[in-house]
Amino acid sequence: MDARAHALLKEAAEWRLIGRLFECPAGAWRDDLVALARDSDDAQLTSAVTHALEEASEGLYHSTFGPGGPAPPREVTYVKAIQLGYLLSELTAFYEAFSYQPVTRESPDHVSVEAGFVGYLRLKEAYAVTRGDDEQAAVTADAAATFLREHLAMLAEPLAATLDASGVVYLAEAACALATRVGPPPSAAASLPGARLLPVIQPLEDEDEIACDGTP
Repeated sequence: MDARAHALLKEAAEWRLIGRLFECPAGAWRDDLVALARDSDDAQLTSAVTHALEEASEGLYHSTFGPGGPAPPREVTYVKAIQLGYLLSELTAFYEAFSYQPVTRESPDHVSVEAGFVGYLRLKEAYAVTRGDDEQAAVTADAAATFLREHLAMLAEPLAATLDASGVVYLAEAACALATRVGPPPSAAASLPGARLLPVIQPLEDEDEIACDGTP
C-alpha cells in the first residue's frame, strides 16, 4: 500500500477512536475501543483506552456531559455570536456534502460526531489516494483542514482544559489527544465559557444508572 494512504488510514482510525471515546459507553463500545486501539501506536490514546475500560460508565458519562455537567461537549457552547440553527445547518451541509451519516443520538455539533467526521474524511482521502485521484484527495484534505479550523478548533482546547481538572482520566487523555491534533481556536472566534474547574461527581455504587437512551 502507498505510504501516504497507509498514514491516512492510521489517522482515520485514531480520529475514529477519539470520537468513540467521547460517546456514551453502551453496547459494543468497549469492544470497539479495543479494536480501534490496535491500529494506533499513540501512547496517549492507548492509555485512554486502558483507563476507559476501567473507569467508564453511563452514569459517569452523563454526570460529565449531561445538562449542567462540568464539560459541555457541544461546539455551540464555545462559539460567539452564532445561532444554534445556523451552526447545525452549516454542519449538516458539511456532512451531506461528503455523505457522512453517523449512527448516533448526539447532536451534529457534539465532539464525538465532529471527531468522527474528520476520521471519515481521512478515510475518503486514503481511498482517493489509492485510486490515484489526486483531485479528490486534495478536495477532501482541504475540507478536513477547513472543518478543523472552523469547527473542532472552537471546542478542542477549552474542553481539554476542563476535562484535565475533571478527575476522569480517560476523558482527560482523549481530550488532550484531540487538542494536540486540532490546535487552539482562532482568538477572535471562540472563548471559554467561564472556568469550570469542579471535578466530575462520581456516581455512587448504589445509585441508579442513567442509560444512554435516557432510561434509568
